[in-house]
Amino acid sequence: KSFRTSISLNNTLKRCKNLNESNKHSIEQLFSLVENDIIKMDNVLEYIMASKIEKVKQMHKYKITPPNPDSKKSRWQTHYIDASGKRVSIKAQTEEELWKKLVPLYFQEKNLDKMLFSELYKEWLEYKKTITNSINTIQRHEQHYKKYFLNSKLNNKKIHLIDELLLESESNRIVRDFNLTRKEWGNIKTILKGMFEYAVRKKYLTENPFVNVKIHVKFKQVTKKTGKTETYNTEELKDLNKYLDFKFSESNDTVYLAVKLNFLLGLRVGELVALKWEDWLDLTHLHIVREEVKDRVNNTYSVVEHTKTNTDRFVCLVPKAINILQNIPRESEYIFVRNNERITSRQIAYVLEKYAQDMGLQTKSTHKMRKTFASNLNAHGVPLDSIRELLGHTNLQTTLGYIYNPLTEKETYNLISQAL
Repeated sequence: KSFRTSISLNNTLKRCKNLNESNKHSIEQLFSLVENDIIKMDNVLEYIMASKIEKVKQMHKYKITPPNPDSKKSRWQTHYIDASGKRVSIKAQTEEELWKKLVPLYFQEKNLDKMLFSELYKEWLEYKKTITNSINTIQRHEQHYKKYFLNSKLNNKKIHLIDELLLESESNRIVRDFNLTRKEWGNIKTILKGMFEYAVRKKYLTENPFVNVKIHVKFKQVTKKTGKTETYNTEELKDLNKYLDFKFSESNDTVYLAVKLNFLLGLRVGELVALKWEDWLDLTHLHIVREEVKDRVNNTYSVVEHTKTNTDRFVCLVPKAINILQNIPRESEYIFVRNNERITSRQIAYVLEKYAQDMGLQTKSTHKMRKTFASNLNAHGVPLDSIRELLGHTNLQTTLGYIYNPLTEKETYNLISQAL
């Protein structure tokens, strides 16, 4: 366009912000050849088109169909799949024209001066869908964008006009207006971080304006968690086990055994309900290889053949755990079933909710089983790295976030007295 409209070389190079010195030198040479009539601009454009067609021929995987010789209206045709996944036909009088029509589909040149923040978000989200297995992650991004960015100054702003100061101003406003904790902001900023990293990689921007953004306003103060809220202490766990034993003797429902067992395994609840008998490799080990996931859009549960971290692990079975497993009938490929149907994580959560309701206690989530398991191991001297491996964490810092005091006040006092 710059050549055809006779824009000066300096202006042309100023517009080519993403070019390195080598590319700029090549453009200077080409510009000089055209200016001095050594080569014709039409020839350059024809060469560019021919080069693009050759690349399209390598990229286009769909069949090219020639005209039907028995039909005068028949033309060269093929198809492509659009962004929504829909099959779209494309036709032309000649094969060459058909390839030319395909070129813009494979070499889409965006008008970056007009690209909006909202458009970049949509494109980034489509890319994100291709690199994550979690539908829930995508849904969470959509919810966060709608809540925090849809009505912000950023939404309808052209991306090349968004600088570090505007991003910093809006980020601080969001933290202040929504009274966010540091952790909540960490989840939300994933969108901004991902979008602008994507924009740089796609060459929409030369620099990432979000890199040096800082939060200066105060985050919401968080009440420090303690063992009282994050774990079942010794007495609470004793009472809960009595309740579970009584309920199982009444109903013969293995959901109660599943809850009891998990205080001895420390599994994610999705891993617990996805256990199969084949995972019991030998008397003292379980192989953790899959988990249940929930589709929050359709509110349905399914099992996938991988764990949250996409790594399998082995957990050891103590005698109490072995005894529980040996008392479960093998009615299905899954260990925990009810009426020939696999028990879900929601049914596990309901047991803890019903227990709290019956006892007049505050409900503790299924995740507290995992924290109780880790905290009990730590309180009894099990090395932290062993606890990390059993929990399936890759980072020891994550494991430390699961460690609380699971002892009663009396037990804690006695330990302190012995130590001193």
